[in-house]
Amino acid sequence: MSEPSYREQALKIYPWICGRCGREFKGANLRELTVHHRDHNHSNNPPDGSNWELLCVYCHDNEHQKQLDAARGLGSSPTTNEHKVATHNPFADLKERLAKKQPPK
Repeated sequence: MSEPSYREQALKIYPWICGRCGREFKGANLRELTVHHRDHNHSNNPPDGSNWELLCVYCHDNEHQKQLDAARGLGSSPTTNEHKVATHNPFADLKERLAKKQPPK
């Protein structure tokens, strides 16, 4: 009997849930759940699964696209968790705008 693949091992270790979007998987759609190597090294397969995370095919593609974009200088590095915070508040002057539109009493 051959040694189980890293995918088989990961499916035994982790719950069948995408680590990004939280989508749950069961028998029929389990093929859409992939193993992502956190360090992007497909040869690094520790038996404890510490280099793996389960991602749906969509989140997995997105993760690799972020890696490609970063390599081309088109965005933040996928290894950082920096998020840009929106500073614009479209409702900042809403009260004044509504007051101007109200007919006088």
